[in-house]
Amino acid sequence: MLIIRRRAYARAGLLGNPSDGYHGKTISVIIRNFWAEAVLYEWDSVDIVLAGDDRARFRSIQDLAKDVKLHGYYGGIRLIKATIKRFVEYCQANQLKLHDRNFSIRYETNIPRQVGLAGSSALITAALRCLMEFYGLEIPREAQPSLILSVERDELGIAGGLQDRVIQVYEGLVYMDFDPAQEHLVGGLKCYRYEPLPLDLLPPLYLAYHSSLSEPTEVTHNDIRGRFHRGEEKVVNAMKYFAEIAAAGREALLQRDTRRLAELMDENFDTRRRIFNLASWQVQMIEVARQCGASAKFAGSGGAIIGVYHGKEMFAGLSARLAALGSRVIQPQIH
Repeated sequence: MLIIRRRAYARAGLLGNPSDGYHGKTISVIIRNFWAEAVLYEWDSVDIVLAGDDRARFRSIQDLAKDVKLHGYYGGIRLIKATIKRFVEYCQANQLKLHDRNFSIRYETNIPRQVGLAGSSALITAALRCLMEFYGLEIPREAQPSLILSVERDELGIAGGLQDRVIQVYEGLVYMDFDPAQEHLVGGLKCYRYEPLPLDLLPPLYLAYHSSLSEPTEVTHNDIRGRFHRGEEKVVNAMKYFAEIAAAGREALLQRDTRRLAELMDENFDTRRRIFNLASWQVQMIEVARQCGASAKFAGSGGAIIGVYHGKEMFAGLSARLAALGSRVIQPQIH
């Protein structure tokens, strides 16, 4: 029996986020420590096997309430179903013929949930890779991020930008420019400028994430999006500045200016703090990391942070100080 197994990895926004959804610029890195995996094999019907985290049985109503607070109302099955639907529609729109064999698909992930490491889009990316192989089709790499975004945004109403999907498709280290002047169509989907950068440009990075506190991306992004579209000057200017930070960060990387890169990462968070209402525990993670001498910013929507550190002693200090807050510190595997 042919078994197709494909993974996609967590990601961290290095600079510029969250401007990717607002015509900005970003730099992101893949985090191979954590992954989502889809496994697909031929079957007599289309069958989606529920993962262990998609719970429907609880010890008590308190257990149910706790699970919803931590993980949200929805598990992976809606993501898989929406991915299959959008895949079929893309193939129909581009006159790509699908064979009539059916399949079973199951999925699992070890990406910490709802701490801003892009677990949902990783699962969609992994499932899309399985579907392309099963049907013998290759959707252009440049178009895949837009297709993946449409699964969440158009099918499920989850707000977000292209950053997560671009880095999870391209992997490595990528600079992205979402200026409308860069817009072009591939397979009927809007694409922008995606520039992979050499990984040896990166200084030592740490990643820290909280192991028990989280907040769904849907909650984090909705109000900012509304304020942006209403033309609130503070938010509009912040998105422009995020883009400038990312562009400056690209130059700092190319020049191997680690000090400048670290300063820009701090400025990215400080700008975010001026327009978002942030949870105190999220801010505390940043402040403790900076007290250790490291730079610090959100890796995504909150709950995980990333920054530049200097030497083993500083990393040990970060690990100890952040562990006291309930956070785990790792060295991200990017290669």
